[in-house]
Amino acid sequence: MNAFDKHDLSGFIGKHLVYTYDNGWNYEIYVKNGHTLDYRIHSGIVGNRWVKDQQAFIVRVGASIYKISWTEPTGTDVSLIVNLGDRLFHGTIFFPRWVINDPQKTVCFQNEHIPLMESYPRRRPGLSDGSD
Repeated sequence: MNAFDKHDLSGFIGKHLVYTYDNGWNYEIYVKNGHTLDYRIHSGIVGNRWVKDQQAFIVRVGASIYKISWTEPTGTDVSLIVNLGDRLFHGTIFFPRWVINDPQKTVCFQNEHIPLMESYPRRRPGLSDGSD
C-alpha cells in the first residue's frame, strides 16, 4: 500500500521549475494542471524554443516524485522524472532524425507554427527517414 495518494497532483500543479540536463542543456517548465504544461528551452540544439499548453501525461510515482511525458507536434518524445524532495531531475528526449539534422526549424514560439511542425517528417527514434 502506498504512503501517498497517487492521484493527488496538488504538490506539483503550479510549479515553475528550471533544470539542466547532464549535457548542459537548460530547460524551464510550468505545470499548469494535471495534463498541461508550458516550457521554454534555453540552450541545446533547440535552444530558444517556447511552447504553451503542451498536453502531457503527468503522474505521481512517489511522495514527492512525479513523471511527465509528452509527444510534441515535431514528433519529439520527452519523459521527465521530477523528484521535488531531493531536487533531482532525470529526463530523456527522443528527437526525430529531421530535428537532429535541422534543429533550427523548431526554434520558435511553437504555438504559432503547429501545422508547419506537423508537416515535417515524423519517425520513431532509431528509424531512418532516408536522410542518413
